[in-house]
Amino acid sequence: MIDPSIPGRLTAADPDLSERQRRVFARLVALHRRDARPVSAERLARTGGLRQGASLRGTLGELEGLGLLERSHASAGRVPTAAGWAFFVRALVEPVALPSAVEDAVAERLSESRHDVERLLQEASRLLATFSSQLGLALAASLEDERLEALALERIGERRVLMLLGFEGQRARHVALELDTPLDRDALAEVTDVLRGELVGGTLAEARVRLATDPVLARHAAVRIVARAATARWARGVDTPLLTAGLAHIAGQPEFAAGGRLAPVLRELESGSAFERLMVSGVQGHAGVRVGVSPAEATASLSLVSFPLPGAVHGAVGVLGPMRMDYAATLALVDLVGSRVSEMLTA
Repeated sequence: MIDPSIPGRLTAADPDLSERQRRVFARLVALHRRDARPVSAERLARTGGLRQGASLRGTLGELEGLGLLERSHASAGRVPTAAGWAFFVRALVEPVALPSAVEDAVAERLSESRHDVERLLQEASRLLATFSSQLGLALAASLEDERLEALALERIGERRVLMLLGFEGQRARHVALELDTPLDRDALAEVTDVLRGELVGGTLAEARVRLATDPVLARHAAVRIVARAATARWARGVDTPLLTAGLAHIAGQPEFAAGGRLAPVLRELESGSAFERLMVSGVQGHAGVRVGVSPAEATASLSLVSFPLPGAVHGAVGVLGPMRMDYAATLALVDLVGSRVSEMLTA
């Protein structure tokens, strides 16, 4: 699974563009975003403020050679590739401030649903759809059947311990435990070794049962102390279906004007699992972009901007739309909504 693209986080494979290459690439991206049409050298010179000629055509050829642009045939205009859009997000997207009216509306509407997780997430998806004019997504996903790949205990107070659980795809959860008996660092290190040996490799559901009932774990006095705290604090995770809003927005995009192009996307959304795994993967508490959601034809031309929720609820909010979406504004919106949802879930 490819890591999401985040503005400012370049990769070793990203090209080092000259100033002219960056300018030409940025102008072509801006023109293509307007109407989804391929951009010719003539159009770029006419409306992009660039001088037409062999130099411009040469620069476009260089960008095509770097894998940032493509065209359907030799005389056609060019469009950004999926790799080009991902590079654009990492190298050229600048942070933007959302209007205060949007921030106020998000805070007010989410606060009305803060006591019900599913209602809160449904409202988040509606807000994302409304203010992005794309498809808004949200979910709380259960980790019960996921296998533990890592486990650590960190002392954060005399009777407080942070349990860190790692899963496939860089996903992690943390649970603050209140111990009924203090444990020093050596005892905690011993408990960590025992729990890693007994629980890592099994599912989260199995770990939950074993902490509460396994006589092997109960033989260790220090392990019993941590197990009691985990059993008392480690509530079963919230689980919701993939919640969506704003289908009319995505249906009205030029990319879906041709008959039959939207139905496969809807089938992918209905199945849910692929989108759920993509949404919750990545950096918790930070919005990121997956350009070209999957190799499948239905979603290869789409981008997913998602915010994996930090804290006790394993879930995410996000926006799904064409690769030419306004990434700066969408990232700011997803980051805002995700941060507010996280605050309300941990309040």
